[in-house]
Amino acid sequence: MYRFLLSRQWVILTLIALLLIPTMIELGFWQMHRYEERRARNDLVAAALEAKPVPVERLTSPGHTVTTGQRYRTVTAVGRFDPDREVVVRRRVSSDDKVGFHVLTPFVLADGRVLLVNRGWIPADGPSQTAFPKIPAPPAGRLTVTGRLMPDETTEASGIKNLEGLPERQVMLIDSAREAKRLDARVLGGYIVQTAPEPKGDSPEPIGAPGDENAALNYAYALQWWLFAAGVPLGWFILARREARERASDASEPAETDPVAVTTPAP
Repeated sequence: MYRFLLSRQWVILTLIALLLIPTMIELGFWQMHRYEERRARNDLVAAALEAKPVPVERLTSPGHTVTTGQRYRTVTAVGRFDPDREVVVRRRVSSDDKVGFHVLTPFVLADGRVLLVNRGWIPADGPSQTAFPKIPAPPAGRLTVTGRLMPDETTEASGIKNLEGLPERQVMLIDSAREAKRLDARVLGGYIVQTAPEPKGDSPEPIGAPGDENAALNYAYALQWWLFAAGVPLGWFILARREARERASDASEPAETDPVAVTTPAP
């Protein structure tokens, strides 16, 4: 009854099923791995945002690489802004996906070291981003700023190519080492996204806090792939049973016979 399983069609179908099962199982484990990564990332971000503010000098120093555990930590710094040497970061989007700039302003601490402060987003003034935009001035004099500590940006992490030959005072990535050379100063590793004091007139536009990544979606995808893997042998079995029943039914039907011609004798 099941000799048809040795046919070319069924051998190919069986091989495809045998390949699909481990592939789907592996895809399920990959999605589960992504779920664990995203859940761990969400836990780290939540813990960092909930932690009490600390002086920025406790977490970073010139040449320091901001770690994953330090990212998004709220820090404070006392000093003054140096708007004459600020730059803008190209191709950054606002909360409503408009393309413009981030404003990166040096903040000089009491000992002369410099903290890079991302003050927020501003729109491009014209149809191109070649001209240096008009930037709202930061508060003058000595003050305390608060912000979320961030690591230096890289092409690998951001997907943004670090172009050369840009217009004056424009950069593609926030890089404390590069800024240290430009400013000829001791620049703390990483930078902060300013959260206080709030800008007057909502400009530059503050950068929102990071949101949770949808880890539950990866968990659902993992279960989906494993259900698909379980469904492959079940589907193969159902198809094979149906084929066998159809062949058995065809074999049990009586063969059709040609009608016998009746001749009438001539009178």
